[in-house]
Amino acid sequence: AAHVYGLIGTLWALMQFVFSPLIGALSDRFGRRPVVLLSNFGLGLDYILMALAPNLAWLFVGRALSGITSASISTAHAYIADVTPAEGRAAKFGLLGVAFGLGFVLGPAIGGVLGTEDPRLPFWVAAGLSLANACYGFFVLPESLPPERRASFAWTRANPFGSLVLLRAHAHLLGMASILFLQNLAHVALPAAFVLYTAHRYGWDEGTTGITLAAVGICSMIVQGGLVRPAVRRFGERRALIAGLLAGAVGFAIYGLAPTAVLFWMGLPVMALWGLAAPALQSLMTRRVAATEQGRLQGANASLMGIGAMIGPTLFTKTFAFFIAGAAPFALPGAPFLLASSLLLAGAALALRHAR
Repeated sequence: AAHVYGLIGTLWALMQFVFSPLIGALSDRFGRRPVVLLSNFGLGLDYILMALAPNLAWLFVGRALSGITSASISTAHAYIADVTPAEGRAAKFGLLGVAFGLGFVLGPAIGGVLGTEDPRLPFWVAAGLSLANACYGFFVLPESLPPERRASFAWTRANPFGSLVLLRAHAHLLGMASILFLQNLAHVALPAAFVLYTAHRYGWDEGTTGITLAAVGICSMIVQGGLVRPAVRRFGERRALIAGLLAGAVGFAIYGLAPTAVLFWMGLPVMALWGLAAPALQSLMTRRVAATEQGRLQGANASLMGIGAMIGPTLFTKTFAFFIAGAAPFALPGAPFLLASSLLLAGAALALRHAR
């Protein structure tokens, strides 16, 4: 089961990597609204497919379609860049992070309750929510990208490798994209190793783990929803980015070295301050490209995140397995979190040079 779950997750990330630049380029050409609406409608149909799936192969097909349609997340970021002045984007990106965080906190809890009644019921509910979202957007969501600001479409740009040309074409943008990759790779340590680590080191059961993960999400939402705006206003995006990365590095170090659960929990508010980094970084990157390139930029960013989602689970679980095995030179079950901490430190070093 764990092997199948890993394959499904990798397939989803692969679809994100491949299709995010395409969807970003399409949104630059045809506008954000049709891309968002079609993606939500497609996601609803995908959940219906998974609810009706007669065998495991159809679940793989459904997850692939989910990865494709979920690539429109990049379009949501581009929409914010379209309608928000540069100085206010970090706060808006923070609010978008709150929305995603709320979904990550409530989604598994609701899905778990519904799944006890019928394992297919969560898919039906998700389908209904996605289709309702598409209908809401059809009647309410305005277009954010006027025709005069749209770009032509070219297949040479609408692919993961072509999107790298954009990142290399602007000063410091490739460096900031590297920061984005490092911090998203570090983030994979949480879903990949959190349950394994806390069960091994502290003997936590599912209930304790679930409560702690919910607390992580709530703390992160508080930071992204309430602290990003004042922090950026007072210190600027560059300093907020560096402070967030350093806080995340310290938080991961606390997680990896804490000998008791109490000390582990003390790391939660420190780790939450990492939430300053992503909105500040997104805002800095959007300043570097023209209005006609915001979709391509967000597509390229989503592709980099897809790479991290593909390699991260194996990287962190293998690291954990190695350092708890008898053949390891020394026992270090927190090694995945310490590795994530080092990735964020590397990101902070890059930010000192490239975050301008």
